[in-house]
Amino acid sequence: MVQEKAQQAKEQVQQAAGSAQDRIRKQVDTRSTEAGHQVDSVGRAMRTAGEQLRGQGNELPAKVAEQLAQRAEQLGGYLRESDADRILGDLEDFARRQPWVVAAMGLAVGVAGARFLKASGRRRYRQSQSPLGAGSDPNGGAPTRTYPAPDVYPEPAAGRYAPPPTSRY
Repeated sequence: MVQEKAQQAKEQVQQAAGSAQDRIRKQVDTRSTEAGHQVDSVGRAMRTAGEQLRGQGNELPAKVAEQLAQRAEQLGGYLRESDADRILGDLEDFARRQPWVVAAMGLAVGVAGARFLKASGRRRYRQSQSPLGAGSDPNGGAPTRTYPAPDVYPEPAAGRYAPPPTSRY
């Protein structure tokens, strides 16, 4: 009886994992195709800029723009033509060959995410403290700086001086 329940639970977990993997693959396929089209568009714009630079006699910048355009078009083609399995496999291979690059990228993403969360948390806190209520912006979206209310200094005990509290920031 217990083994049957354990087997059923195991099968349900495997089905859920398979379903999640299928959804991820479909998303990667869709998003990579969209990204490929966008990168192609950037490549075409770079190629046009290179041609214009060459027409103005700026040979070196034109050459750089055309090389960037070629790389962008290659990347765009790869993203459009590759399926999720190939892209994920290539990412895994890259992570095996360059683990420090992946770790550095992860660190950078983590720091950027933490800064974003910190900034958005302050904004939400200020809005929740607003007399107009949460979600309202009395300044119409203009950036403002708020300062904390001054601390109330305690009365000195028995003639002793009580220093002010340290800054919160």
